[in-house]
Amino acid sequence: MKMDVLLGLQWGDEGKGKVVDVLAPQYQVVARFQGGPNAGHTLEFDGIKHVLHQIPSGIFRENIVNIIGNGVVLDPVVLKKEIDGLQKFNIAFRSNLFISKKATIIIPTHKLLDAAYEKSKGDKKIGSTLKGIGPTYQDKIGRVALRVGDILAPDFMEKYQTLVEKHKGILSFYDFDISPLAELETVFFDAIEFFKTLNLVDSEYEVNTYLKEGKSVLAEGAQGSLLDIDFGSYPFVTSSTTMAAGACTGLGVAPSKIGEVFGIFKAYCTRVGSGPFPTELFDADGEAMRKEGNEFGSTTGRPRRCGWIDLPALKYSIMINGVSQLFMMKADVLNIFKEIKICTHYKLADGSLVDKLSYELNDVDVNPVYKTVKGWNTDLRHVKSYEDFPIELKDYVAYLESVLEVPIKLVSVGPDRTQTILR
Repeated sequence: MKMDVLLGLQWGDEGKGKVVDVLAPQYQVVARFQGGPNAGHTLEFDGIKHVLHQIPSGIFRENIVNIIGNGVVLDPVVLKKEIDGLQKFNIAFRSNLFISKKATIIIPTHKLLDAAYEKSKGDKKIGSTLKGIGPTYQDKIGRVALRVGDILAPDFMEKYQTLVEKHKGILSFYDFDISPLAELETVFFDAIEFFKTLNLVDSEYEVNTYLKEGKSVLAEGAQGSLLDIDFGSYPFVTSSTTMAAGACTGLGVAPSKIGEVFGIFKAYCTRVGSGPFPTELFDADGEAMRKEGNEFGSTTGRPRRCGWIDLPALKYSIMINGVSQLFMMKADVLNIFKEIKICTHYKLADGSLVDKLSYELNDVDVNPVYKTVKGWNTDLRHVKSYEDFPIELKDYVAYLESVLEVPIKLVSVGPDRTQTILR
């Protein structure tokens, strides 16, 4: 059995949570492989909206094993709050949620460091969620971080204090106020005690055993491919490997065990935080897109930057991920437009046209070159099959498929799990 991978192809917020929830009945295991509480996976069903930050999106389906892999950075406080919020839905987290002992822990001083680093950048700030993600990954790479398995060790407090003292030295350099630390630690250690009661496992063995037994496994990514630490719009990126290769390192699965790679994208583009965004709209169309799509961060509440779909960027993400199937989300948001624009190329300052993302994209001005197509200008809420789509939407899908050279197998026409059209 091979593990399928589901990931975002843009700058995050593509709708991964909804798709995992829709696909989950086809799988026996759903596993998160990177990111942390900066993720916000939104699921909507039975008239209730749910936002998950660290728990895999298969948690609402019975009889599905949910695994938080070693590539994730975990905030025990956020995890406890998430689990407390799920209690009223009778979620069986004691029996179907498993956490890798090799996952890295976010401690209170990581959040203070995050704020200090961001403040020091002034108007060049990255747009961090201030959840402590970046500093935690820094410690992981620097080989000084604490991992989930450490909380079970008799010298955990000694290890914790050593790391905190290191952080205090850095915070002192930035002259950053650490007075909130005592209160943060009280909540943190309460969450740690709760953490000890959960299923802490060697998840790489768990995942590979499931595959060997012929069980179906879906790896769930967070953020988006264009935020990848290596291949995203650096330095305006997240701190982890968000692409398909991250499923191997973040779960301990060999590349030869990867099956389908599902790439999710919006019918347009959004971005939260700083960084290049060639098709960003600063006009009434952009504001209408934001309002219609309710484009505000699930985790931060920040308004998202909005723009038309960017095919050079999409082709890039498809290439580096080896995407085998495409899922198009939020087609319904474009219902309000009589005309829709599609970015096919970038025009550089010297007048040349390119359809690739170059290393210099952060440093040079590029102007999007658009193809304009007729919008469907129709309410899609009651559409139940692809055959019922307006011809303009069918044409839009067909054009994207012809350029991207990958089939679009799913089109989402609303936030609810029932508003999902499979082709």
